[in-house]
Amino acid sequence: MFADLTPLRLAWLTLALIGAGVSLGLGPAAIHAPRPDHWVAALTLVLWCGVETTVRRNWPALLALPALALGVGCALPFYLFLRSARIA
Repeated sequence: MFADLTPLRLAWLTLALIGAGVSLGLGPAAIHAPRPDHWVAALTLVLWCGVETTVRRNWPALLALPALALGVGCALPFYLFLRSARIA
């Protein structure tokens, strides 16, 4: 998973870690404020991740779904990080 860290994959992973930090309260409170559009974004990510993972047969990308517990700001870049890996 980490053997082929391209600059783009490194950017996705960095954004996922930043998103996790913000959701854990390590960022400004204004960024962490819950908004209704976050629910829509989370549901959209679940649908997209499920459908595309099934089509591409990239099952490890489903690991992004538990990251939604930390918020969309963590789960989306983490999903893109997992998605951008080479499929064996």
